[in-house]
Amino acid sequence: MSGLVAGLLLLAALSGLIVVLARDPRRQVFAMAGNGLVLGLLFLALQAPDVALSEIAVGTAVTPLLFLAALAAIAMDRAKGRTEDPAKDQAEDRALDRAGDHATR
Repeated sequence: MSGLVAGLLLLAALSGLIVVLARDPRRQVFAMAGNGLVLGLLFLALQAPDVALSEIAVGTAVTPLLFLAALAAIAMDRAKGRTEDPAKDQAEDRALDRAGDHATR
């Protein structure tokens, strides 16, 4: 095993550990993107350029963007006062709609 591959394996393990140990979800997402980049470089060093390109595209770009979008949606729901009970949220929305209908009459 070459020194480059051994170093990248160690770096991949360390970046994976950082993902697990991070407390803030945004930091976890960025650490996960960094881990995807390290894994992509590892696959490139192992002479698998197609796998490396896929890992860099998915692990470094697409997946972190999806996680960031989900975190933004959660933050918007919390700002609106949403709960984790969709039935309760729908009942509150209907009550607000009825109150709005009465206010416009």
